[in-house]
Amino acid sequence: MAATQRIAVGAMVAAACAASFAGCATGSSGTKEGAPGPAQGAPAPGSVLRLIGDGSTAYTGSQPHLPRPERLSPGQKPPQFVVFSWDGAGEDSQKLFSHFREVAKENNATMTYFLSGVYLLPEEKRELYKPPQHSPGRSDIGFNDEQGIADTLKQVRLAWLEGNEIGTHFNGHFCGPDGGVGTWSVEEWKSEIAQAKNFVKSWRTNTGMKRTAPLPFDYDKELIGARTPCLEGRKNFVEAARQLGFRYDSSGVDNQVWPKKKEGLWDLSMQLVPFPGHSYEQLTMDYNFMVNQSGTKTQGDPDKFDYWGAQMRDGLVQGFYRAYDGNRAPLIIGNHFESWNGGTYMRAVEDVVKTVCTKPEVRCVSFRQLADWLDAQDPGTLAKLRTLKVGEAPRQGWASFLSGHPAPAPKGVPGAPAEEP
Repeated sequence: MAATQRIAVGAMVAAACAASFAGCATGSSGTKEGAPGPAQGAPAPGSVLRLIGDGSTAYTGSQPHLPRPERLSPGQKPPQFVVFSWDGAGEDSQKLFSHFREVAKENNATMTYFLSGVYLLPEEKRELYKPPQHSPGRSDIGFNDEQGIADTLKQVRLAWLEGNEIGTHFNGHFCGPDGGVGTWSVEEWKSEIAQAKNFVKSWRTNTGMKRTAPLPFDYDKELIGARTPCLEGRKNFVEAARQLGFRYDSSGVDNQVWPKKKEGLWDLSMQLVPFPGHSYEQLTMDYNFMVNQSGTKTQGDPDKFDYWGAQMRDGLVQGFYRAYDGNRAPLIIGNHFESWNGGTYMRAVEDVVKTVCTKPEVRCVSFRQLADWLDAQDPGTLAKLRTLKVGEAPRQGWASFLSGHPAPAPKGVPGAPAEEP
């Protein structure tokens, strides 16, 4: 199928939904979830899309619900950004991807979903994956079946149409010294990234699901950032990502301060926040809370589930208020679609979304939206914001602190996606 073939959006997607394992269930509004319509912000029926490659992905125009960033005015208090992100995003029997899509919509939030490429590769085609330093077909997180792929495709499609970002968590999730990502070279990272892209761009060929609706974006342009497995291998990954045109990385550990660019990429690392009941701070990720509570047991003492979830919830909320009432540094939170310790961390994250995302001057956004906003700001303003320490509000107030006269904004909006013909 030619990459430039054009077909009507309404007819093609409706037909695909009818035949798709994704189901495209009809919602209460009467519109089909997998089909374009006002609720999803997709192109109106009768407009055109351009299929890419084998039709696994397609160009459908600018992403819906993606606000254009605005430069702060002199003396203007910055908004409080909060990023909720998900490592290895996929839909399985727990239905956590679809659940948190709804949680986000109900609380005026968008999120970043770091999709694992092998979640779109069927088990019987596993040898198509050639991981660095491992034999073909090896993966520490397995592969997927047809139903799992169909369910994941549906959620990825709807998530993007709702304004969320689709990043990558790469493929095999190898950690540790024996061929783990921390030992990979720049060239090996480039191979892993290329394969992660390819599995998203060729799921139709690899699965034989010829009539399932395409993903409504060009993944070569959509993919601008990632988080490495186990936060390992960052140095060589960042160099590979810089060469490939990525715009940010979220694979590090940082304090709650304003981000800056490192090696040409925005360093949007997760951060340390208070850990209730302890003298030390904790990384803003469900896995790290779990390890510091139940060790390597993913299902520890059930009598402690509620307590452990409350620790995570309260720690994240305390970190939020430390920034909200202080330096307004973006709060970066990482999670997995897992039911560790009885699902207590999922409940904690949901509570945090509901607590913070509807507050005044708070923007719960994706990494793409945060990077767009940072790129749109005056460099001098960002440099001044970076002088504020953790939890430190300007002594003379925001109007005085940011009362300088920044350089005029450049023509256009830095970082905004270019409109294609």
